[in-house]
Amino acid sequence: MHVSFLGGPHPQRGVGVVAPFDFALDRELWRWVPDDVSLHLTRTPFVPVEVSLDLARLVSEHETLHDAVRTLNAITPEVVAYACTSGSFVGGIAGERAMCEAMTRAGEVPSLTTSGALLAALAELGARRIALVTPYTVSVTQSLEEYLAEAGVAVTGRAYMGLTRHIWKVPYRDVVDMAHRAVTGAADALFISCTNLPTYDVIPQLEAELRIPVVSANQVTMWAALRRLGTRAVGPYQALLDETARHRGPVLPEEHQEGWS
Repeated sequence: MHVSFLGGPHPQRGVGVVAPFDFALDRELWRWVPDDVSLHLTRTPFVPVEVSLDLARLVSEHETLHDAVRTLNAITPEVVAYACTSGSFVGGIAGERAMCEAMTRAGEVPSLTTSGALLAALAELGARRIALVTPYTVSVTQSLEEYLAEAGVAVTGRAYMGLTRHIWKVPYRDVVDMAHRAVTGAADALFISCTNLPTYDVIPQLEAELRIPVVSANQVTMWAALRRLGTRAVGPYQALLDETARHRGPVLPEEHQEGWS
């Protein structure tokens, strides 16, 4: 059969993604994306600074964001997402809104950030008290808590790893262990921060074990971006994406649960 009879390729809708220079989880972002949507990623310029509040400020400067978004204009995405949690919460709520405005001016398309998407996701879930897992140092974690407090979200427990580099190499088992350490009191949800921390496969397991919604930085970013397109993120048994997954049954006895090894 001649290839012309096959039709296609099918039209694709585009999501532009601006990520920090050290972002290593492109493949994880794609796992939330339906087949008719393409991601177009670009990165901020390299700076010789480890993960810290200083780095968060550097990768979120408006001039940096402007230049990154401009590189996406030729492929005309319908929405642009800034995929960095610390870079979008470091300036507080006003700083996050200013970042969105700067990106929108540069690309003339709707723009969002991971931290703004987080607040939207918590509102969607009705979560006002959350447990928190971060790979960050204490100072960066505290800055995230200040951002959440400004939005009226209380942190009931936290666990942080103190990392300043190679966050994408953290194994799932460590993420799960930190989640159980963080959920020490009554919480409406658990948030796992940092777009460079792998989370896709642990979300259903943690939701089943903890019996609360679990949201992560990459998940909320893709959920919010795709919602702007009027479509849905894909992901098995994730409460944010599937209302039926928000109503969990009783936890199985420990001897009947599959653990992470």
